[in-house]
This record gives sequence, C-alpha cells and structure tokens, in this order.
Amino acid sequence: MTIPRGILELDPAKCTACMLCVRECPTWCISLDSHQAVDPETAALARPRTINLLDDFRIDFARCMNCSICVEVCPFDALSWQAEFDYPGTSRAEVEHHWH
Repeated sequence: MTIPRGILELDPAKCTACMLCVRECPTWCISLDSHQAVDPETAALARPRTINLLDDFRIDFARCMNCSICVEVCPFDALSWQAEFDYPGTSRAEVEHHWH
C-alpha cells in the first residue's frame, strides 16, 4: 500500500468527535475538544438523543509521522490527505493547525 505524503485535512462537517483518530495516533499529535448537545433531528415524542459536536480539532505537524492510521480508522471519512506538501509554518508553534 502506498501512503501519500501530504498534509492532513479535516472536513469538520463530517467529524462526529468520536475520538478514534485521537486514540489510535501513535505519536499523540491529534487532539480535539467537543461538547454534547441534543440532536435536533430527534422525533417529537421520542427520548432526546445526544450527539457530540466538534469545537476544536488540532494536529501538531511537528509530531505527525504521516503514518495514515488516523485516516484509515475514521469511519466518516472526515480526515483525508491534501495534495500540499508544505507545512503551514516554520517555527514549532506555527506547525500546529486548528479547525474550529
């Protein structure tokens, strides 16, 4: 299997904050914050169902080893490889990318 060597990209609309990518990352370069809310699609007389909503998703590219495990374990295809090969900054503080 050929592993692409680009930059990870998150589609926040697809992310359910299930934490699989965070748990499976061998370098712990991914972290996220989320909160629970009542699902607006819950039927009127049904018991309210809660869902996780993504608040902040962070990847520290200085620690990422491009192993692609996070992309493979994501059940909703929220993570993917971007065709870019240039990191977003030059200092350690600049290579951590946030999606809000």
